[in-house]
Order: sequence, then structure tokens, then C-alpha cells
Amino acid sequence: MNFIDKTKVIIRAGTGGDGKMSFRQEKFIDKGGPDGGDGGHGGNVVFAASRNHNTLAAFRYQRELLADPGQGGGTNKKHGRSGKHLIVPVPVGTIVMNAAGDEILADLTEDGQQVVIAKGGKGGFGNAHFVSSRRQTPRFAEKGEDGINLEAILELKMIADAGLVGLPNAGKSTLLSRISNAKPEIADYPFTTLRPNLGMADIDHESTLLFADIPGLIEGAAEGKGLGHEFLRHIERTAVIVHLIDAYNDNIVEAYTTIQDELGAYKISGASLAEKPQIVVLNKIDGLDAEIVEDLKAQLINVVSTGTPIHAVSAVAGTNLKALLYAIRSIVEEQRKAVEELKVDDAIPVLRLKEADNIPWNVIPTGGGFQVTGPKIESFAARTDVDNEEAIQRLRDIMKKMGILHALQRQGIEPGQKIHIGSKFTMEY
Repeated sequence: MNFIDKTKVIIRAGTGGDGKMSFRQEKFIDKGGPDGGDGGHGGNVVFAASRNHNTLAAFRYQRELLADPGQGGGTNKKHGRSGKHLIVPVPVGTIVMNAAGDEILADLTEDGQQVVIAKGGKGGFGNAHFVSSRRQTPRFAEKGEDGINLEAILELKMIADAGLVGLPNAGKSTLLSRISNAKPEIADYPFTTLRPNLGMADIDHESTLLFADIPGLIEGAAEGKGLGHEFLRHIERTAVIVHLIDAYNDNIVEAYTTIQDELGAYKISGASLAEKPQIVVLNKIDGLDAEIVEDLKAQLINVVSTGTPIHAVSAVAGTNLKALLYAIRSIVEEQRKAVEELKVDDAIPVLRLKEADNIPWNVIPTGGGFQVTGPKIESFAARTDVDNEEAIQRLRDIMKKMGILHALQRQGIEPGQKIHIGSKFTMEY
């Protein structure tokens, strides 16, 4: 399966079912009363984080996510069936953003976490719902409400305890294969790793760490050069960066600063990746004298940030790997304690799109008419049957109770002028 970590989808929640307008028609009953049932609600589109998924490749051929609509109401006050919710499994670490990519709508960081991304439309009321002492034979019913429709960008940012970074051929894949259950492709040429690999390392039979092997970075990676730019985002969620350097590199200081510059150039909310906790690892020390290893470590000490640990290992021979794992675990545990645990409500959160200034309604003069906006009145208008005069009159009554008609009158509305409510409904004053 190809590794896909960013894609665009169209999300459509189910439309609510229409309410039914009907009257009892039974033998020997001359004038039956209203008995139209309510329509069912449209299904929600729910994203569910799952450890069983590790790529967004499934969305390459399934761009549209559509929940079931609600069924219409029936006679004898029968309620329409509500549409089934569409449960969409996504990898843990998936972020849902708006179509422009500048606003995060949901962030699924835990296995089993669910978020309602698009809520289904409400079912319309049947005419039996509107029976009252003043309105005994209502001859109208509501239409079902449209579900939320939106275009969204899905982006996967792997959640790992430690991210392995370094120049191509630094030995990241070899290290991952030695300390974990991962089986990455390993070869002696650059850019063997073409996608991030995950591996679970057993530290002491009591604790484990999840490692992510990030494809080799080169100078200019943060600006889009090489393979690293597409995968730098996967380092954002790691608790610690494990920076591998090939001990046989002609200039290990330059190798270190090259990667540091790229980490520093990649910003997350104003902060660079270089500010994350790090461990510097001098790899491939097998075959080198102890004095040479110490000299190489001394060169690095002069350039690494104060307090950054430096380890010398051989991933191939397994030299000093246990000590390295314990050091990584120590930093990961410190980071976990530093993060305040968020209280999670038992209920599935519902994504609520922003409403402009949270104004209940607003009246704006337009050429030859007036535009009325507001979530509540727009919802009522969307459920109104434009071909039914009683339904139109009910909407006018609602507008009067809400004060909208008074506002229109104060702004000088005249008979025959158009009143536009939302983007779909128009009526005459």
C-alpha cells in the first residue's frame, strides 16, 4: 500500500427526511384529523482514530464521504427512520483542516477517539406536530434540513515517542530494525527510505517506545528540496528527536549543523523543530578506536546545545544500544509528565462551524430588497415549503416573534420587496 499522508475530501452529512402532510382516512370517519409523521434525521459523518490504519491511501479513490439521509415521515404519525451515521476510520495522528488549510477543525490523537465532523440535518415536522387550539387542521409540513457539507484536508502526522533524523545513510533504518519490530528496507545508497517507518521497541519487558524513522534530510529540506520536506511534519508530535550522525562522515560537525538548520527552519506555531528535546547519536563506531570516538564526541560537544546528551553506538553490532534506549525513555517520560492531561468528555465531540460574530440574526439592505442572516432563522426557512401558503405564513409568524419583521419595517421595507433568508430562501413582504 502506498504511503499517503495528505489528501482532500468532500464531506456530506445526511439530509433530514421531509415531514408528512396527511389526514386520517378511515372507513366511517368522515373528517379525520392531521396524522402526518416527522421525518428522520440525516446521518452524521464521524471520524474515528484507529491504530489499525497507518495511511490515508484509502481516500485516494474515495474522495466523497456521504452519510445516509433520513426517511420522510409517514401517515398515522409514523416517524421516518433516521439515516445511519458514516463512521470513517483514519490513522491516529490525523488532522482535519478546512479547505484553505489554515484552520484545524479536529485533531485525532488517541486510538478510538471519535469526532463528529459533519452533523446531519434535522428531520422536518409532519403536520400532526403543528396541531394546537388555534390551528386544528394545519395543511403544511416541514422539509428536511440539509446536512453540513464541507471540503476538508486530511493530514497525517505520525505520533511517535522518538523520531530518528539524520543525513541519508546515517543508519536510521538499521537502528530501527535492531531496536524494534520494524523491517525497513536497508541498502548502502542514499534515500533508501522513501516513507516514514514505525517500530515498537521493547525497553525492559515493562515499557515500550514507538520510533519513527524519518527519510533522510538534506540541506534545503525545509524549503522543499529532497524527500525530507514532505516528512518533517511527522517530527512535530515526537517527544524527543534522535539525531544520528555517521561516525565516518568527513565532517561530523557540518553533518550536525546541516540537520539542525533544517529543523530550525521548519516552524510549528512559531516554534522550530530544533527546540524540541534531542539526543545526538554518533553511529557506526564499530572499527574505530576508543580515542577516535572520544575525539569525535568532543567535536560535537562544542556545537550541540547545552544539556543535549551525546551517545556513541553501533547499530550493526548492537554496541551501547541498551544505554541509548534508557536515555531516550527517560526524556520521553519527562515530556509526558510535562504535558498536562486533558479532561475528555465521554460524549463524542461535535465539530461546530463558526457563526459570524454569534449574532442571532441580522438584516442587511440589498438592491431592491433585504438579506436576513442568522443560523436559527435560516434553519426555519430551509425547512419551509415555499409552495405552501400556510407554511409561508408560519415563517412570517416566527419572524414576527423574533423581531425580524419589526427590524425590516424600521428599515423601510415596502410591500412587494424581496426578503432573502440565507442563500436559498426568498419571499415577498
